Amino acid sequence: MTIVTTKQAPKKPKFETRSARDIVSDVLGALGDAPVDSPAARALFLEHIKANVAKARQSAEAELLGSGRGTRCAQNICKAEDEIIRATYMFAAEHVYKSREKTPHTITIAAVGGYGRATLAPGSDIDLLFILPAKQTPRGEKITEYVLYILWDLRQKVGHAVRTLDDCLKMAKTDMTVRTATLEARYLAGDKSLFTTMVSRFEQEIMVNTGPEFIAAKMAERDERHAAIGNTRYVVEPNVKDGKGGLRDLNTLFWIGKYFYRVRSSKELVGKGVFSREELRLFEKAEDFLWAVRCHLHFMTGRADEKITFEVQHDLAERLGFANRGNMLAAERLMKRYFLVAKDVGDLTRIICTSLEFAHAKSPALVGRVLEGLRGGARRKIRGESDFLIEQGRINLARPDVFEEDPVNIIKVFWLAGREDLLFHPDALKALTRTLRLVDKALRSNDKANAYFLEILTSPQSVERILRRMNESGVLGKFVPEFGKIVALMQFNMYHHYTVDEHLIRSVGVMAKIANGGLKNELPLTHELLPTLNDVRLLYVALFLHDIAKGRNEDHSIAGARIARKFCPRLGLTPAETETVTWLVEYHLLMSEVAQSRDIQDPETAQNFGDIVQSPARLALLMILTACDIRAVGPGVWTGWKGSLLRALYYATEPLLSGGHSQLTQKDRIEEAKRALAEKLTGWTAKEIKTYQDRQYSAYWLRADAELQRAHAEMIRTADKVGKPFEGSVHIKSFESITELSFYTPDHPRLLSMIAGACTLGEASIIGAQVFSMRDGQALDTFRLRRAFTSDEDERIRALRIIETVRDLLQGKRYLSRDLPGDSRLNRRVKPFSVPAEVQVSNALSQKFTVIEVTGLDRTGLLHDLTREIADLSLTIGSAHIGTYGEKAVDVFYVTDLTGSKIELKARQKRIHDRLMKVLEPPKAVPDAAKRAG
Repeated sequence: MTIVTTKQAPKKPKFETRSARDIVSDVLGALGDAPVDSPAARALFLEHIKANVAKARQSAEAELLGSGRGTRCAQNICKAEDEIIRATYMFAAEHVYKSREKTPHTITIAAVGGYGRATLAPGSDIDLLFILPAKQTPRGEKITEYVLYILWDLRQKVGHAVRTLDDCLKMAKTDMTVRTATLEARYLAGDKSLFTTMVSRFEQEIMVNTGPEFIAAKMAERDERHAAIGNTRYVVEPNVKDGKGGLRDLNTLFWIGKYFYRVRSSKELVGKGVFSREELRLFEKAEDFLWAVRCHLHFMTGRADEKITFEVQHDLAERLGFANRGNMLAAERLMKRYFLVAKDVGDLTRIICTSLEFAHAKSPALVGRVLEGLRGGARRKIRGESDFLIEQGRINLARPDVFEEDPVNIIKVFWLAGREDLLFHPDALKALTRTLRLVDKALRSNDKANAYFLEILTSPQSVERILRRMNESGVLGKFVPEFGKIVALMQFNMYHHYTVDEHLIRSVGVMAKIANGGLKNELPLTHELLPTLNDVRLLYVALFLHDIAKGRNEDHSIAGARIARKFCPRLGLTPAETETVTWLVEYHLLMSEVAQSRDIQDPETAQNFGDIVQSPARLALLMILTACDIRAVGPGVWTGWKGSLLRALYYATEPLLSGGHSQLTQKDRIEEAKRALAEKLTGWTAKEIKTYQDRQYSAYWLRADAELQRAHAEMIRTADKVGKPFEGSVHIKSFESITELSFYTPDHPRLLSMIAGACTLGEASIIGAQVFSMRDGQALDTFRLRRAFTSDEDERIRALRIIETVRDLLQGKRYLSRDLPGDSRLNRRVKPFSVPAEVQVSNALSQKFTVIEVTGLDRTGLLHDLTREIADLSLTIGSAHIGTYGEKAVDVFYVTDLTGSKIELKARQKRIHDRLMKVLEPPKAVPDAAKRAG
C-alpha cells in the first residue's frame, strides 16, 4: 500500500490586531481592584498599548513581505492605529474620567489628512481633529490630553487641532490646507452625531460652487511641490511621497475627484465617467506599488524616509522581489518599474483633467488656471490641414479615425504641434494611446514619417517639449525601439541624476537652447562654433542617440555607434552624414575624459587627441556635443571649471587640425585672458598687473577659468601686501553645491598630500582639483569640495578650519598619521557601489612625464593616501588632475623621479602599480553591485 502525501504550501502571514474593546478589557483585568486613575494604571495601560503597537507592526510587515500588497499594508497599519486611539479614548472617557451625568458633554475624535484616508505608513504622522460641540470642558480637556500624551509616549508624530464645530467650518472656508484635511475627515471615536453634522455642513456650506477654486489651489500646490523637489519624475533618487508621480500626486487626483464628484472611494469615479475600468485598475496598481515602496522604506530604515536613495535601493529591491537579471542590477530593475508607475500617475492626471475640462467647461477659472491656459472652446482649422484642427487652444483630431486612416498621422500630429506651438488636446492623447499598435515596422520604414521625425528632432523651438510628449505617450519608444529599451532606465551610480531617456531628451534640449541664443555666458565657445558648422542637424541626431545603448552587455559607445549607423539612413541622412553621427556617438565621452584627466598643455595630449578627431569640423561638433551632454547630466554638474578645460583642449587641438590657420592662436588666447583679468582688477596699477601676470606660466591662463583667476589675484595680492608666505581663500558656490578652497604657498613635495589630508580630517570630499606652479616657486592650488552643510556659514567655518590645518602642517605644528579617520558621510553614501580598481602607468602619453591614472571607488581620504604613497615612492608630481564622477574617482598624476626623468624601469613601474592598487583596496566588498563592472 502506497501512501501519497501532498506537500501543502506554507500559509502566508495574515495581519492581526486586537480590538479597542479587547485592549481595554486586558488592562482592566490586569489592574484588578487598583484605581484606574492612578499613575500605575496609566503605566500599565501604556505598556499594553506599546505591546499591541509592536505586534501589529510586526504582523503588518510580515503580511507585506508575504503578499507584496502595499495598500493593504497601509490599511492594516491604519487599522491598528484606529484601535489604539479608540482604546485610549475609551479607557479615558469610560474609566479614568468617567462622567456621572446622564448625558455628558463629549468630544469627537476624527482622523484627518493622510490618516483620514485610512492608510498609514509605519512612520506616518498621525493627524487628529478633536471636535467640540461648543466650547471645551474640563473633562473634555483631560480626555484630549490623555489621548495625546499616550500617543506622544509611544513616540508617534502627532499633528492635532482642537476646535469647535463652528471653528472647523470657519477655518475650512479660509484655509485650503484645513479644507483638504476636513475633506478627508474620518470618524474614530466620541460623539458620532457631531462628526456627521460637521461633514454635512462642510458639504453644504463650503463645497458647493467652490470646485474650480479648490482645484486651482491643489494644482498650484502640486506645481510648487514639484518645482521644490525637482520638476521631473525621472530623478534617480525620487521621493515616493512628494515627488512627481508619487503618492501625493495620486492623493491630489482623489481630492479633486472627491470634491467635484462627491465620491468616497476611487471606484466610484468609474460610475461618474472619470475613469474607465482599465484606468481605475491602473490607479489602484500604481497606488499599491507606491504604498509597498513607502512601507518597505519605513520598515527598513525605522523612520519616515521618503527618498529612495542609493543606500536603500539594493535592499528595497530584494524585499520587493527583484533580482539581478542580465546586465541589470536588481536595484535598476526596481527603479525602472518605479519610473514606469510614476509615468502612469502622470497619465492619470491628464485623464482626470480631461473629465473636468468637459464637465465644467463653462468655468473660465477652471479652464484657464487648471488646464494650462485653454483659450476658449472654439474649434478652428489649421491652414492646409484636413486631419487635425485646434480645439480649445489645443491640437485635436478632425475625425476619430484619423490615425487608422493613415498611421503616418501618428508622427505628423507631433510635428504639427511643434510647428504651430500647440499643446495637445486630451482626446488626441487618448487616441494616441489607443492606437500604439499602429506604430509598426511599416510606419518605422515610412519615408514621410521619418522625415517628420527628423524635423521634430531638429526644430530648436519645440524639440524638447515634443520629444517629451512623444515619450510620455509611448509613441517615441515604439517608433524608435532602441529608445524604447532605455525608457525609465536608471543607472546605479551617483553621477547621473536622471533616467537615460530623460537625459537624452534634456541633452537635445540644451542644444536647442544654444541654437535659440541661450546659455551664452555658460557655454560661450559653443556660440562661437555654431555658425561655422555646415549641418547643425547632425548634433541633434547624435545627442538623441549618444546614450541609447546604455544597459547592454557591451560598451554603450560602440553599441550606440552601431545603432546610429543603422538608424541615420532611416532618417534620410547621406552616407557621409551617417558616418559623422556614428563617429560622434562612438567618441562622445572622449573630449570630456581627455580634458578632465590629462595635462592639456603637454603637446602629446593635443596630438593624441587630434589623431582621433582628425578634422576641425568634427572637433567643433564634438566640443558642442560634449558641453550639451555634461550640462544635461544634472544640476551643478556643468561648471565654469569644466568649461575652461574643454575650451583649453579645443584651442590646443584646433591648430593641429587646421594647419595652424586658426582664427585665434594660443598666444592670442593668453593675451585675451590677461586683458580680461586686468579689466576686473579694479584698484590695481598697470605695473602691479604686469608684475602679477608675469609670475604665471602660460598653462595657467589657458586652464583656469576667468572668475577663478580674479579670486587668485586678489588672494595673492592680499598675502603679498603683508608679506605672508601662505594664504587661503574660500569661495562657496551654493547653486553647484560645492565649496572652492584655494591655497597660495611655497611649493612643497608633499603639498598635495597635506591639503588632501587636511580635507580628510575635515570630513570633506574632494571632487576636483587644479594645481598650478608659479614662476617664483610658489604653488597655487584650488580644491573643489562637495558641500556638507545647509548653511553657508557652517560651510565657511569648515573650510577655514581646513585652511588652518594646512598652514599648521606646512609649519610643522601638526603631523598626519598614516591612518586618518575612515568613517564619513561620503563613505556611507558610496557604500552600496562598486567600481573596479585600476592603475595604469604609461610613458606614451607625455614626452616629459610618466602618467599614472588611478580609477576606483571614491572615499574620504583617497587623494591623501594616493599622494602620500606617490611621495613615499620618491616621485615628484608635475601636475595632477583630480576628477570625481559620482562614486567614481579618476585621479591622474604626471610624475618624474627625483632627477626629473620618466620612470623607465618595468620593475619600478610594477612597484608603483602594486602600491597604488593596495591604496584602492576597499575595506569591505559589496557583493550585489560587484556582480557588474561600472
